[in-house]
Amino acid sequence: MENSTDTVRIRAARAGDRAFILGLVPRFVAFELPSWRDRDESADGIRRKLEQQLARPEDTSHVFVAETAAGAPAGFLHLEQTIDFFTGAPNCHISDLAVAPGMDGRGLGGHLLDFAEVWAKQHGCRFLTLSAFPGNARARALYERHGYGIELLRMAKPVT
Repeated sequence: MENSTDTVRIRAARAGDRAFILGLVPRFVAFELPSWRDRDESADGIRRKLEQQLARPEDTSHVFVAETAAGAPAGFLHLEQTIDFFTGAPNCHISDLAVAPGMDGRGLGGHLLDFAEVWAKQHGCRFLTLSAFPGNARARALYERHGYGIELLRMAKPVT
Protein backbone atom coordinates (compact mmCIF):
# COMPACT_ATOMS: atom_id res chain seq x y z
CA MET A 1 0.00 0.00 0.00
CA GLU A 2 1.38 3.40 -0.91
CA ASN A 3 0.36 6.95 -0.20
CA SER A 4 1.92 9.62 -2.40
CA THR A 5 1.86 13.38 -2.12
CA ASP A 6 4.07 15.98 -3.77
CA THR A 7 6.82 15.47 -1.21
CA VAL A 8 6.33 12.13 0.52
CA ARG A 9 5.61 8.52 -0.36
CA ILE A 10 4.64 5.98 2.28
CA ARG A 11 5.29 2.31 1.59
CA ALA A 12 5.55 -0.98 3.46
CA ALA A 13 8.91 -1.42 5.17
CA ARG A 14 11.45 -3.71 3.54
CA ALA A 15 14.41 -5.65 4.93
CA GLY A 16 16.76 -2.87 3.82
CA ASP A 17 14.95 -0.35 6.07
CA ARG A 18 16.07 -2.05 9.30
CA ALA A 19 19.09 0.19 10.02
CA PHE A 20 17.12 3.37 9.25
CA ILE A 21 14.21 2.39 11.50
CA LEU A 22 16.40 1.25 14.39
CA GLY A 23 18.51 4.39 13.98
CA LEU A 24 15.47 6.47 14.96
CA VAL A 25 14.98 4.72 18.32
CA PRO A 26 16.85 7.46 20.26
CA ARG A 27 14.14 9.91 19.17
CA PHE A 28 11.62 8.01 21.33
CA VAL A 29 13.49 8.98 24.50
CA ALA A 30 14.93 12.39 23.54
CA PHE A 31 12.85 14.36 26.06
CA GLU A 32 12.11 14.30 29.78
CA LEU A 33 10.97 10.84 30.85
CA PRO A 34 9.19 10.01 34.09
CA SER A 35 11.77 9.81 36.88
CA TRP A 36 11.38 6.03 37.20
CA ARG A 37 12.09 5.37 33.51
CA ASP A 38 15.69 4.84 32.52
CA ARG A 39 16.47 6.33 29.09
CA ASP A 40 18.74 3.48 27.92
CA GLU A 41 16.45 0.76 29.24
CA SER A 42 13.45 2.38 27.53
CA ALA A 43 15.30 2.71 24.22
CA ASP A 44 16.47 -0.90 24.45
CA GLY A 45 12.87 -2.07 24.95
CA ILE A 46 11.66 -0.12 21.92
CA ARG A 47 14.58 -1.41 19.85
CA ARG A 48 13.87 -5.03 20.85
CA LYS A 49 10.21 -4.73 19.89
CA LEU A 50 11.02 -3.19 16.52
CA GLU A 51 13.76 -5.73 15.80
CA GLN A 52 11.34 -8.55 16.57
CA GLN A 53 8.67 -7.09 14.28
CA LEU A 54 11.13 -6.50 11.44
CA ALA A 55 12.62 -10.00 11.75
CA ARG A 56 9.33 -11.89 12.18
CA PRO A 57 6.40 -9.74 11.06
CA GLU A 58 3.07 -10.58 12.67
CA ASP A 59 -0.20 -10.49 10.76
CA THR A 60 -1.53 -7.80 13.10
CA SER A 61 1.53 -5.56 13.03
CA HIS A 62 2.57 -3.39 10.08
CA VAL A 63 5.59 -1.11 9.56
CA PHE A 64 5.66 1.62 6.93
CA VAL A 65 8.44 3.95 5.77
CA ALA A 66 7.99 7.51 4.53
CA GLU A 67 10.33 8.62 1.76
CA THR A 68 11.09 12.03 0.32
CA ALA A 69 10.40 12.72 -3.36
CA ALA A 70 14.06 11.80 -3.95
CA GLY A 71 13.52 8.38 -2.34
CA ALA A 72 15.41 9.04 0.90
CA PRO A 73 13.87 7.51 4.04
CA ALA A 74 12.44 10.27 6.22
CA GLY A 75 10.32 8.57 8.89
CA PHE A 76 8.41 5.46 9.83
CA LEU A 77 5.14 4.28 11.29
CA HIS A 78 4.34 1.04 13.15
CA LEU A 79 0.64 0.14 13.29
CA GLU A 80 -0.88 -2.69 15.28
CA GLN A 81 -4.36 -4.10 14.86
CA THR A 82 -5.99 -4.58 18.27
CA ILE A 83 -9.37 -5.25 19.85
CA ASP A 84 -11.08 -2.52 21.86
CA PHE A 85 -11.33 -3.48 25.54
CA PHE A 86 -14.72 -1.83 26.03
CA THR A 87 -16.55 -2.80 22.84
CA GLY A 88 -14.66 -5.75 21.37
CA ALA A 89 -14.51 -3.83 18.08
CA PRO A 90 -11.40 -3.84 15.90
CA ASN A 91 -9.02 -0.96 16.59
CA CYS A 92 -5.67 0.18 15.28
CA HIS A 93 -2.86 1.43 17.50
CA ILE A 94 0.06 3.58 16.43
CA SER A 95 2.78 1.77 18.30
CA ASP A 96 5.66 3.87 16.93
CA LEU A 97 5.99 6.97 14.79
CA ALA A 98 9.28 8.77 14.22
CA VAL A 99 10.63 11.36 11.82
CA ALA A 100 14.31 11.49 10.88
CA PRO A 101 16.46 14.28 12.33
CA GLY A 102 16.33 17.29 10.06
CA MET A 103 12.83 16.41 8.83
CA ASP A 104 11.01 17.95 11.81
CA GLY A 105 8.51 20.70 11.10
CA ARG A 106 7.93 19.76 7.46
CA GLY A 107 4.59 18.03 7.92
CA LEU A 108 5.93 14.49 7.68
CA GLY A 109 4.50 13.44 11.05
CA GLY A 110 1.11 14.71 9.89
CA HIS A 111 1.39 12.72 6.66
CA LEU A 112 2.14 9.58 8.68
CA LEU A 113 -0.86 10.23 10.95
CA ASP A 114 -3.11 10.81 7.93
CA PHE A 115 -1.83 7.59 6.35
CA ALA A 116 -2.53 5.69 9.59
CA GLU A 117 -6.10 6.99 9.63
CA VAL A 118 -6.77 5.97 6.03
CA TRP A 119 -5.22 2.55 6.67
CA ALA A 120 -7.32 2.12 9.82
CA LYS A 121 -10.53 2.94 7.91
CA GLN A 122 -9.62 0.50 5.15
CA HIS A 123 -9.05 -2.23 7.76
CA GLY A 124 -12.32 -1.71 9.63
CA CYS A 125 -10.87 -0.12 12.75
CA ARG A 126 -13.30 1.79 14.96
CA PHE A 127 -10.63 3.80 16.80
CA LEU A 128 -7.05 4.78 16.11
CA THR A 129 -5.05 5.06 19.33
CA LEU A 130 -1.53 6.02 20.34
CA SER A 131 0.47 6.69 23.49
CA ALA A 132 2.92 9.45 24.31
CA PHE A 133 5.09 10.26 27.29
CA PRO A 134 3.95 13.48 29.04
CA GLY A 135 7.37 15.05 28.41
CA ASN A 136 7.11 14.61 24.63
CA ALA A 137 5.41 17.98 24.16
CA ARG A 138 6.16 18.28 20.44
CA ALA A 139 4.57 14.92 19.62
CA ARG A 140 1.60 15.57 21.90
CA ALA A 141 0.94 18.90 20.17
CA LEU A 142 1.05 17.18 16.76
CA TYR A 143 -1.39 14.51 17.91
CA GLU A 144 -3.78 17.09 19.35
CA ARG A 145 -3.68 19.10 16.10
CA HIS A 146 -4.74 15.91 14.32
CA GLY A 147 -7.74 15.35 16.58
CA TYR A 148 -6.36 12.96 19.21
CA GLY A 149 -7.48 13.46 22.78
CA ILE A 150 -6.80 11.80 26.09
CA GLU A 151 -9.03 8.78 26.55
CA LEU A 152 -7.36 6.97 29.43
CA LEU A 153 -4.64 8.23 31.70
CA ARG A 154 -2.13 5.48 32.45
CA MET A 155 -0.43 5.94 35.78
CA ALA A 156 2.58 4.07 37.10
CA LYS A 157 4.37 3.62 40.39
CA PRO A 158 7.69 1.85 40.83
CA VAL A 159 7.42 -1.18 43.07
CA THR A 160 10.48 -1.33 45.30
